[in-house]
Amino acid sequence: MKAIMVMFDTLNRHMLPPYGCDWVHAPNFTRLAERTVTFDRCYVGSMPCMPARRELHTGRYNFLHRSWGPLEPFDDSMPELLSQHGVYTHLATDHQHYFEDGGASYHTRYDSWQFSRGQEGDAWIGQIADPEQPATIGRHTPGISTASKYRSIHRQDWVNRAVMPTEADQPQAKTFADGLDFIRRNHAEDRWFLQLETFDPHEPFFTQQKYKELYPHDYDGPHFDWPPYRPVDETPEQVQHMRYEYAALLSMCDEYLGKVLDLMDELHLWDDTMLIVCTDHGFLLGEHDWWAKIVPPFYEEVAHPPLFIWDPRSRRQGVRNDALVQMIDFPVTLLDFFGAEIPADMQGISLAKTLADGSPTRDAVLFGVHGGHVNITDGRYVYMRGPGTTNQPLYDYTLMPNHMRWRFGVDELQDLTLAEPFPFTKGCRTLKIASRMPARPFSLETMLFDVENDPRQGNPISDPEVEARLATEMVRLMRVNNAPDEQFERLGLSL
Repeated sequence: MKAIMVMFDTLNRHMLPPYGCDWVHAPNFTRLAERTVTFDRCYVGSMPCMPARRELHTGRYNFLHRSWGPLEPFDDSMPELLSQHGVYTHLATDHQHYFEDGGASYHTRYDSWQFSRGQEGDAWIGQIADPEQPATIGRHTPGISTASKYRSIHRQDWVNRAVMPTEADQPQAKTFADGLDFIRRNHAEDRWFLQLETFDPHEPFFTQQKYKELYPHDYDGPHFDWPPYRPVDETPEQVQHMRYEYAALLSMCDEYLGKVLDLMDELHLWDDTMLIVCTDHGFLLGEHDWWAKIVPPFYEEVAHPPLFIWDPRSRRQGVRNDALVQMIDFPVTLLDFFGAEIPADMQGISLAKTLADGSPTRDAVLFGVHGGHVNITDGRYVYMRGPGTTNQPLYDYTLMPNHMRWRFGVDELQDLTLAEPFPFTKGCRTLKIASRMPARPFSLETMLFDVENDPRQGNPISDPEVEARLATEMVRLMRVNNAPDEQFERLGLSL
């Protein structure tokens, strides 16, 4: 038995043909849906990139205990556990966050790994002279704790683009080449897992002209392929242009997905190889008058991603599944597929049964980001529980104090204490560090949506009975996840 996970970053469900989009050119996603089970109620767990990937390893939520960061010493790791059970694991990726301060300890859990450079301002090509770059729309946050202009990811992005003149030079193309090489090299062997993971179609939406030509449109404004993380104040023409830029990159992703499907056909891998095609989250491209993610509430465009799975045991294909599933289920499903023991600390569910017969999985799921809303959905309603205006109390519980691209500052560590062990920390006490999240009352108000009747979430509803039911279930699931007491206090929930 073998398994392949093709993982995209920031893949929008609502822009894929299998989910009803009629204008994005993505024939291989249509072909994929014909060969797999398509999930209609997959939801994110912890946001964004590395919190989601911690869930992929550990099978439990990240966001209630800490923000972005590395794997912890006490964490279970799915690829490491597979390796211990005689399954060879390989990571082919261009996801640069693995190689920053806040991504340490993930890629080394695999037996082998390959990394292609150049995505999103990856600190790759060294160039002191300023790169040539056009005037662009929007102000972007450099995303790094330094005043040096040379550390701006937007400056570095233009340095990197200059050495990627052709499609073959782009990280996605290199990453898929690495993954396809691994498959060809090892297809006759048994018991291996390949995680083929590209950062695309994450912003910036940099791709080649042939994909842009799939979406002809009139646009004579400034360069605009990297959305800012803020409310929209661009013109409708600029918003539509950005959507076409995203669609062009999505079409490139479709092209390379097709190469994987072609190779599975050629090598008859459908007979004994599980295929999971997934993403970590979606993205706002002007919907709800917002760009991007994290800052606005987690509307369906962000929180409700696509998922496709082929299981060679049940061999179900071309069908839909409405079970509630999340990233925490993927490691449990893979361990189960290979007959490996499931650690007690993993809280995901093996999807083998629902893949086989469409069985339900659970009644509700949580999702969110550290310091933001805690959200719950039962598949019909989405309840976004916001904190008070101070967004406190809030702490990071970690033994690996790193932010995304920099370490915790010494000022942040002055008043830390040691917390008592959580049930999942295997007896380890963690650092308890006060989180300095900004108060964001404009985007953290409590809201309730009926997504069955209002899938675009245009009109929050008032239904005290539904809200009370979901709040009660939220408390139960937070307890199951061993949420710290102050999370309930922050949200005004009774323990």
